[in-house]
Amino acid sequence: MKTTFLRTLSLATVALAALLTAPAMAQLSVDVTGDIDSNLKIAVPPMPAQQEADTPAGSASDLGRKIAEVIASDLKSSGLFDPSGPGGLPAIPFPEVTFPQYQKWGAYQALVQGFVRTSGGEADITVGCYLYDVALQQELTRQGYVVAPRDWRRAAHKCADAIYARLSGESPFFDSRIAYIAESGPKGNRTKRLAIMDSDGANHRFITNGQSIALTPRFSPDYKSIVYVSYLGSRVRLYVYDIGTGQQRLVTESNNPTFAPRWSPDGRNILFSMAAAGNTDIYRVSANGGSPVRLTNSPGIDVGGSYSPDGSRIVFESDRSGGQQLYVMNADGSNQRRISHGGGRYATPEWSPRGDLIAFTKLSGDFKIAVMSPNGDNERILTNGWQDEQPTWSPNGRVLQFFRTTPGRQGTSQVWQVDLTGVNERRIPTPLSGSDPAWGPLLP
Repeated sequence: MKTTFLRTLSLATVALAALLTAPAMAQLSVDVTGDIDSNLKIAVPPMPAQQEADTPAGSASDLGRKIAEVIASDLKSSGLFDPSGPGGLPAIPFPEVTFPQYQKWGAYQALVQGFVRTSGGEADITVGCYLYDVALQQELTRQGYVVAPRDWRRAAHKCADAIYARLSGESPFFDSRIAYIAESGPKGNRTKRLAIMDSDGANHRFITNGQSIALTPRFSPDYKSIVYVSYLGSRVRLYVYDIGTGQQRLVTESNNPTFAPRWSPDGRNILFSMAAAGNTDIYRVSANGGSPVRLTNSPGIDVGGSYSPDGSRIVFESDRSGGQQLYVMNADGSNQRRISHGGGRYATPEWSPRGDLIAFTKLSGDFKIAVMSPNGDNERILTNGWQDEQPTWSPNGRVLQFFRTTPGRQGTSQVWQVDLTGVNERRIPTPLSGSDPAWGPLLP
């Protein structure tokens, strides 16, 4: 398969059918609300090659080691697991992949083993991935994928997703991408380019050249497009960029400040905010363009609409009460009601893909990332940086990315990540300063 898409391994041959059958079940699992000290210890040794062969992405054995590295890194980043390897762990022979020697791994609770198979060159690679319960000496799950050599990281993320889902009971999220704004130059004259990368910061590429200012990107629900705002001179344009073709199309443009576009869950409409005649309101426009429909009309500034997963409601921020607060309204703009009632101000709300929480920026002295229930209850602060803002949800609603600005004259920003416990926090590497991250759905 010579495409950028990954497919589940077909059980087409007797040999593969013997390797990839239904898994035995056991009860090893993790508590997704537990603290970081209770993480599950997992061994991830290098994945052996069935036979050595060279590919454009490296030799089969090199790929086996790199795939194991990505799996271990993904599991570590979740905050739920304490993986070891592949460095420092013994290599295993190919036949041992499906017949683990459990006595080697008594210091661990779980074991991840796998293999790489290829005939070399541009030919597809087959990646097998197995999860074992060491104490019970039972297989928990197995997955296999066929990918082009250049897509080996996707196979690694898929393996990590399978392990995460089996042990946590949660939906996966590693095989996904982030759109964000790459920033360079002095603080008062920044170049801002649209960029995309894998959820762990790998496979980075720039989408725009920086001639115009790009802001607030968001992936479409089908992952095919990114909507973003472009400022060039006095003209403000809302563009949809087609990831497959590299082409972009204009949705709407204006001389008025326009910002914060958000897709509807069905991908048919785009919300955005626009300032006109001294008032800022939320509008809806067809993703194919046309005349925008205004949804809010109260005096003041209404910004940042985000749909609930079922598309029935929208959360947004408004200063109509005298300060920035969060409001919810029906998708047609009716029944607008305030939901935030704590101290400080509230901004940049985004509804969880699970529907159970709304993430937002809490402005109370410093800027912090926080969550609350859709009715405004159970407010919790997750971060404690100097200026943390613009949260965006992982596909499974368990993790948030945001950007953190450092104090000082330069005021550079970086993309960070935190889970719902508020304990596991890490920076996502980017080649330049980064802001306005937007997490896309799980890749197909």
